[in-house]
Amino acid sequence: MKDKSIHELDTNTQYLKPDTFPHIPVLLKETIDGLELRRGDIVFEGTVGLGGHSEKILDAIGTEGVYVGTDEDKEALANAEKRLKRYTSKKVFREENFRNLDRILDEEGYPLVNKILLDIGLSSLQLEGKRGFSFQRDEPLLMTFRATLREGGLTAREIVNEWAADSLTNIFEGYGEEKFAWRIAQKIVAERKIKPIETTGELVEIIKKSIPVFARYGRTHFATKVFQALRITVNDELGALREGLAKGFERLSPGGRMAVISFHSLEDRIVKTFFKKKVEEGMATLVTKKPIAPQDDEVLRNPKSRSAKLRILIKQTGNN
Repeated sequence: MKDKSIHELDTNTQYLKPDTFPHIPVLLKETIDGLELRRGDIVFEGTVGLGGHSEKILDAIGTEGVYVGTDEDKEALANAEKRLKRYTSKKVFREENFRNLDRILDEEGYPLVNKILLDIGLSSLQLEGKRGFSFQRDEPLLMTFRATLREGGLTAREIVNEWAADSLTNIFEGYGEEKFAWRIAQKIVAERKIKPIETTGELVEIIKKSIPVFARYGRTHFATKVFQALRITVNDELGALREGLAKGFERLSPGGRMAVISFHSLEDRIVKTFFKKKVEEGMATLVTKKPIAPQDDEVLRNPKSRSAKLRILIKQTGNN
């Protein structure tokens, strides 16, 4: 199968262009202040998203600076390039996962960078992109960060229709912390014997029928944890984060800073553990003893920010 635009899968829907809805970058001031950006810095950002943090980075590094931004979503990159066109700094945009930052920097000729920002969240563009990330609409079960489906690429549809009940239970528990994981997995297996599960709407109904009535009316939507688990699995998000942290720290110049914005406890735990290890090894110091969370006014302006956590470290001089 050739690469195929996700939007070809649903010819009755129009892709929502990113300039038709507002984008509010999360923890913007705290991130930019914490990175202590300077004119002439070489900065790596993954992921670019809609370019909200990127603007402030480019403002700070000036014309002498270099900006390297990655995103798996080529439509997000195209939008960011347009948004950031006015800046005269050298800008490099790559349709890649940030886990490949070592290869990207090698290919672009930058052995080390001064600052790194890893923003692990799901962008508004992807939520609106008819890819199955949202349980509020009936969409194809994809959940891929990339805007194209590649040969052999994993999708949520493949997982729910082909994986064994034990495997489904493992990811729902491990990546979603879903306490009704086994019941949901069993129901999925039973329903797919009748007909394949094709859309988010069908999956939501299966989850609803799998759980007790009282569990359907919590503060968060009852499908949230299963959808999170599927998204993490499809995109290998935790593996990418571990790899990106390790490679990023290696390519960070002595005295350089790394900032990471995460959006759920599994991600934050990985970042916390990695940062703590580097401090114990004498290779880094923490800028943030505890993660920085959004203030109440930011959460009111942007409810999606409520679970965000920002951690920042400095690589000790003398470490390569």
